[in-house]
Amino acid sequence: MLPWLAAHPVLFPPVELALRDPDGLLAAGGDLSPAWLLAAYRRGIFPWYGDDQPILWWSPDPRMVLFPNELRVRRSLVKRARNGGFRVSADRAFRQVIAACAAPRPGQPGTWITAEMSSAYEELHALGAAHSVEVWQDDRLVGGLYGIALGPVFFGESMFSWRPDASKIALMHLAIAMRNGGGKLIDCQMHTAHLASLGARDIARAEFIDYLEKWLDDEKRLGEPPTDEAAQNGIIPPTWSFSSIGDGHESISGRKQS
Repeated sequence: MLPWLAAHPVLFPPVELALRDPDGLLAAGGDLSPAWLLAAYRRGIFPWYGDDQPILWWSPDPRMVLFPNELRVRRSLVKRARNGGFRVSADRAFRQVIAACAAPRPGQPGTWITAEMSSAYEELHALGAAHSVEVWQDDRLVGGLYGIALGPVFFGESMFSWRPDASKIALMHLAIAMRNGGGKLIDCQMHTAHLASLGARDIARAEFIDYLEKWLDDEKRLGEPPTDEAAQNGIIPPTWSFSSIGDGHESISGRKQS
């Protein structure tokens, strides 16, 4: 039977108890407050559910991740990023990015980014834990991504692309900024060919959890001291600066090209 989580206290079952079918389903219930969401991410858990479902919590095995120093960028993508008239920014249009990610897509009956989810992540953005990367063309938002940044880890939630490769350009800029600023891992959650083409790969859930326990615990002592509210919610400032993303701050190239 799937565990049902009461609103208090903030407490998850061990991820090892997650179902194999469907892969990674761990529990239902709880809420989407900052305390619940940040506790989930630090334990390798994320919410994913539809409008007609309760809050469902997942921790799949294996887990797709991208190590920034393994970023693989094709020459064609570098050329498009440089010559396609794109401009990249960070944290300038968070609400627009999450709305674009939530918009219906061809071949999909609906979206898992509910109004409740959008509001929860906008609150995390206001607290400094959720961030977005935007790609613009002719002053129009054409691609981007958003997720949670804690210490050296970025937990990717969703991305969108209204121009060819726009979401890849957003992820490329994020990975380069992380690599230059001490970031160590981008959580991609589940396997997709789109992310694999950029160097993301599957690792065992146990290995992923080991990384989180090691890096997030250690990072409590690094970086700028969090505000009282941030500390209460378990926010750890990222090791890299989102202000370094875009506007020519980082070189548009990956360590590996093909």
